[in-house]
Amino acid sequence: MKAPDGLAGLDRDRRDQVAAAWRHVTAARLRELLCGLVNVPSPTGGERRLAEHITGTLVAAGITAATQPLDDRQANAWGRLRGDGTGPDLMLYAPLDTLTTGREDEDVPWAGPGARPDMRPAARVEGDLVIGLGAGNPKGHAACVLMAAEAVHRAGLPLTGDLLVAFGAGGMPVNAPPGGGRRNVGQGVGCSFLLEQGVWADFAVIAKPGWTVSAEEVGLAWFEVTVHGVHTYVGSRHRLPYENAIARAGEVAVRLEEWFAGYTDRHTGGTVAPQGIVAAVEGGRPHMAAVTPATCRLLVDLRLSPRTTPMRAKREFGAAIEKIRAELPGTVVTFEMVLAVPGTASDPRSWVVRSATAAWEAMEGRPHEVIRGNSGATDANILRSRGIPTVRIGMPKVTDVPFEIDFSMGMNTADVREMERLTRHLIRTAVTTVTRSRSEVGV
Repeated sequence: MKAPDGLAGLDRDRRDQVAAAWRHVTAARLRELLCGLVNVPSPTGGERRLAEHITGTLVAAGITAATQPLDDRQANAWGRLRGDGTGPDLMLYAPLDTLTTGREDEDVPWAGPGARPDMRPAARVEGDLVIGLGAGNPKGHAACVLMAAEAVHRAGLPLTGDLLVAFGAGGMPVNAPPGGGRRNVGQGVGCSFLLEQGVWADFAVIAKPGWTVSAEEVGLAWFEVTVHGVHTYVGSRHRLPYENAIARAGEVAVRLEEWFAGYTDRHTGGTVAPQGIVAAVEGGRPHMAAVTPATCRLLVDLRLSPRTTPMRAKREFGAAIEKIRAELPGTVVTFEMVLAVPGTASDPRSWVVRSATAAWEAMEGRPHEVIRGNSGATDANILRSRGIPTVRIGMPKVTDVPFEIDFSMGMNTADVREMERLTRHLIRTAVTTVTRSRSEVGV
């Protein structure tokens, strides 16, 4: 059976236009772009050097581009291919920051016993694979967005609407580390700033992992749970009131971990299965093992279905804490919701959903395969919450490799063959959007 050419469903002119842009997509250029991105460190809150690198790459390709600083260390990058003004604008978007920093003094031991080569901002090529910090997520996806822009530009296609490419700081679900002096770090801060400063579009496609077209995803709420105890001395444990907040916090954490399973069951629907974890424990003073702390704090990340508001989640979590109090008589437990980013969904009838899905089906030669049970959040929530219909599509996690793939290695490995496929999808979705009139796409 003949392999699909990826152009099914297009009229003759758009078939020619997409094919013309595809001719400029090469494995060598994708590899070059990705290695360039990996080799510039971009921890959350420190993306400016990479944003400047991307701007320079776009300008060198003849594309109008700019770096958009948030402060002295954070910045976005964006570029624009202008249409004639009669069509809709589409944004191809990718975040810039890596989940770990690439610095051993910051990443070890919480991310592992040592900093492996794949956890460093230094790209190495092994056949079709590129390995290095963030090579898979997010930098492999950012390289595909860059390649798509270059290819459309070099093809010289007549556009009706603008094609924007944007790369945002602070895309990871993290806050500023303690003592950093800045709070506007992570949680989509770059994407929010981008939109506030007028870099806007009628539709958006975010490139993030998963070879499927997703029109919805989870949000997240963070809860700080405080377990109270008695500050006392080990030498007086047998003589004074004793209530170890750390020991009690362990019991609370175990019960929360059990509760998360039921929470997921209750909120699974559509393509999401929201999860929860106890992510951090803070209690006691490491240099003073002779005393117990008065409190021990737990940090909880609870994912939110697009159909669950932060307040509904807060009340449900509060009921769980109340149940734990009843199960542990005498234990004093309080909590606060300290962060909330709602989950979002785009109308499946929206043009961008239909166009991206048609591209997937044409490339695969079969009906679109929906991947369910998702619990990952991205800046798509920022885009959708501002009213921009948005879909997410990306590469699958690398699996067919001669080494073990754990979570970090999956983030830090990209297959150039999958990058080519994603880039072609982005190009087809873009061309079939920014070559139409606004009335054709409903804007």
